[in-house]
Amino acid sequence: MKKKRSSSPPRRSGNRSLSEKNISADPFDQFNTWFHAVIDARVSQPHAMTLATASIDGKPSARMVLLKGVDGGGFSFYSNYGSTKGKQLAENPRAALLFYWPKLERQVRIEGTVEKLTREESQEYFDSRPRNSRIGAWASRQSEVIESRHFLNAQFQKYKQQFRNMGVPLPGNWGGYRLVPNRIEFWQNRPNRLHDRISYVRHGNSWNISRLSP
Repeated sequence: MKKKRSSSPPRRSGNRSLSEKNISADPFDQFNTWFHAVIDARVSQPHAMTLATASIDGKPSARMVLLKGVDGGGFSFYSNYGSTKGKQLAENPRAALLFYWPKLERQVRIEGTVEKLTREESQEYFDSRPRNSRIGAWASRQSEVIESRHFLNAQFQKYKQQFRNMGVPLPGNWGGYRLVPNRIEFWQNRPNRLHDRISYVRHGNSWNISRLSP
């Protein structure tokens, strides 16, 4: 009798490790190192991240958004300010991000405070979007109850007609946010559930680095 072959993909975690000896002292440098590896590996949707927010009374909410920029100041994304996340961030400007890249068996957890980007920064990004996406920002009443898909399509056609002979302006209720981290954790899958977890915690202008038990 032939032995049935497993359909499970081979484990790769044994070929990777996360050590205090091979990480950067700066978590942004470490993130960029990992993110470049994600790009090189052609991971699907590498910019996708979970954004978790909470209302002032502690009611949590989470959704997927796209990373649109990272620098020494923080991690940037864009939204309608009137959305659920926008309202929660106005009440409680603290949030968490989670990146998960199964192909590399890695995740990054980020916690911190959130601030709005300047109008100039939001304008620059908005102008870089495809024209129909800019019109869509006007058509969408993000997170609000609407009567039908037909209503949404009608709103899109309305603003498409309104801006037909001009540039699409930046809506007043739309723009960017930057999460300024006070904690970043890098997680690497390892055999026997003995995963590597390295935590960076901000202390003034420096970062304290610790290994966490899996």
